[in-house]
Amino acid sequence: MPTLLAVVSGFAVGVFVRSLVPGWEPTVFFILSAGIIGMFWYFKRHIFYTLAIVFCISATLGAGRSAISDTPLPDAFVRDLKHRVQYEGVVVSDPDIREKNQRIALEVYKGDERVGALAVMPLKARVAVGDRVRVYGTLLLPQAFETENDRTFRYDKYLEARGIRFLIQFGSIYTITPAPWYSISAALARVKHSFLDGLDRALPEPSSALAGGIVIGGKTGLGTTLQQAFIRSGLVQIIVLSGYNVMIVAEWVMAFFSLWRIPRRLQFFAGGAGLLLFVGIAGISATAVRATIMAVIALYARATGRSYTASRALLFAVLLMLIWNPLFLVFDPGFGLSVVATAGIIWLSPIIERFLEARRRIFLRVMPSAASPSGKAKRSQKYSPPSFWVNVVATTLAAQISVLPLLLYNIGLFSLVALPANLLVNPLVPLAMAASAIAGVVGMIFGPFVPFITTLVGYPVHVLMQYFIFIAEKSSALPFAAFTLERFPFVLVILAYALLIYFASSSACADRKRFSTTDQFKFAKKASI
Repeated sequence: MPTLLAVVSGFAVGVFVRSLVPGWEPTVFFILSAGIIGMFWYFKRHIFYTLAIVFCISATLGAGRSAISDTPLPDAFVRDLKHRVQYEGVVVSDPDIREKNQRIALEVYKGDERVGALAVMPLKARVAVGDRVRVYGTLLLPQAFETENDRTFRYDKYLEARGIRFLIQFGSIYTITPAPWYSISAALARVKHSFLDGLDRALPEPSSALAGGIVIGGKTGLGTTLQQAFIRSGLVQIIVLSGYNVMIVAEWVMAFFSLWRIPRRLQFFAGGAGLLLFVGIAGISATAVRATIMAVIALYARATGRSYTASRALLFAVLLMLIWNPLFLVFDPGFGLSVVATAGIIWLSPIIERFLEARRRIFLRVMPSAASPSGKAKRSQKYSPPSFWVNVVATTLAAQISVLPLLLYNIGLFSLVALPANLLVNPLVPLAMAASAIAGVVGMIFGPFVPFITTLVGYPVHVLMQYFIFIAEKSSALPFAAFTLERFPFVLVILAYALLIYFASSSACADRKRFSTTDQFKFAKKASI
């Protein structure tokens, strides 16, 4: 574990420094640092020097990987900047529908050159994933901009992390050839839209939009006002594709195949295939891929009977993600928030849970009647596993504490109602996800023919969605529900996480066995958030 931690943290530091300091200087610095520490190791072979060398070598590799990913713009397209252009290309992802326009990710061609571009087009344009299109417009470079909270958002790097280097605006787009029948991405997109259409038949707006967001992610159709209510109340994570959704789907697939007495290894492959299918339908994102890697590791552990350590799975997933695309670390806020939330649940949640459980048992000993209606206090002295609500509170607190420094740095929003709102909503999310999935499938099959059945199945989902909306709107409307910090220096982010790491490691030293190992699947779901 210390070696893996040194490798991953070193690689991440190398990527981070190289992202902020262009050039090969960071790589040279880490090489020299490894050489200097190597001389100390030569005279005194201590584990600290060994780990420090591993850290510096990993940082060198991280800086080198970041430098390799920093590719120049294609000259053929640079010459067209700020000119009216006409390109042919292919739609690579589902259009992002906004209130006034839609944003379509394309791979466009010019001669032998091809590049990713984001076409900002009118809502009347109708294109689908896999379609070959012709796009007209003005070719521009994405630019960083100031947010309403006085933060600088590197929109250019954010898009580059998704393979997009140019913008095409003030134009139009037309389909030349529909997606071929064998296009897997087009087939998955059609399944997604059929499912969303089924939800529209089963539920009224905005319940159908919220149900779609809970199952497969996305905020389309919620409207700006309702989206802001979910953001201010700290509930926005339920309408984006998260690791929790991914792990629930994996468990459903495994449970289904276990009913047929299929060998455990085949169950692993079935669960993995179900995960890939689900993520492909919902849309591939850094958060979903990270959660999928962790979920596949957990499924493999179950299939082979090996122990599952969520902390190692997280480190391994982060390393793979940064090797694949180092831009995720600095320029994808969702990836960073997902990683720190998961780390908090893995390392902080058990500590908070033990603290709360100890206080609960003290209360039960002091108040015997609370343990048993008959007043038999001896029952309260026997060991019992942590209660459901202790687990929920510990998980929610750990996630909220972990993301707070990074959230304050990125957007400056501090929600005072996030904890109670999440406690009221999170326990019902799995039920809402399952019910919404059933309603969507029933709407797909029976909606056009037997609308009464669709409406009947969708009614319980509508009640749940209205409850979520009620919590979001009422909590966000409370006085001082949330406030914005104008500035939160990055040095405070580093200090905050240093203190959290020190606290978690101190608790680990005090209770190493309980902290460093978990039951095989105790945190399998929670650690995939």
